[in-house]
Amino acid sequence: MYLTGLLILGIVAGILSGLFGIGGGIVLVPCLLVIFGLDILQANATSLTAMLLPVGILGVWEYYKAGQINIKESLWIALGLFLGSFVGGEIAVNINEKLLTQLYAFILLCIAVSYFDLPKYFHKKNQVVVKEYPVISKSFWMYILVGAAAGIFAGLFGKGGGIIIVPLLIHFFQYDAKKAVATSLASLQLPVGLPSVIIYAKEGYLNLLFAALIAGGMVVGAFLGSKIGIRISSEIFKKVYGVFLSAVAVYLAIKYI
Repeated sequence: MYLTGLLILGIVAGILSGLFGIGGGIVLVPCLLVIFGLDILQANATSLTAMLLPVGILGVWEYYKAGQINIKESLWIALGLFLGSFVGGEIAVNINEKLLTQLYAFILLCIAVSYFDLPKYFHKKNQVVVKEYPVISKSFWMYILVGAAAGIFAGLFGKGGGIIIVPLLIHFFQYDAKKAVATSLASLQLPVGLPSVIIYAKEGYLNLLFAALIAGGMVVGAFLGSKIGIRISSEIFKKVYGVFLSAVAVYLAIKYI
């Protein structure tokens, strides 16, 4: 039953991965902590290892067919992820675990709030401001920096890094929400978390069987999630994502703060 639960968890994480462009770790780590009784470093190691394989490749293919992915940009982000992952892993195994969780909850909440576009609700009803922003073309090193920031975050918190990549692409590169999710998901298919996984494994925090079961479930889930994501409007997509992040942040705040 315990092992079956890990497989089901992988399917759920895969659906969220395909839907929101995240690595799936945002649901894996809390569930491994609360339901399966792992400590945060064991949960981080299991989550990152499960995401080493291209578990979201079927979802990426669906987004690619829909014209939502720029392969070159995804590869530059992937390079940054790989570099940042080493830094994040090193910090994680040398920091207080409670502080690590509190910091994660705070960052999640900040990101979630940004998705609700709160300032627009304070505009006068008769004041209509319409702004159209073209997608901003950036140098390759800017995408590497995005990946590096996400990689550090991923190594620290056992996440795929998409939770950082997606909002950065939307707010600073003017990506459409779906394109941001698709680009993020594509960048996470390479083994970008390998440096962190090696660090966690050397410290004895890795269980390969747990990671393998979760990875198997994520392959199926990511395909289903991408199918749903392609059909949701971008505006609704952003709101659903914001609610999702808020719920996780509040849960962690109640449990660990």
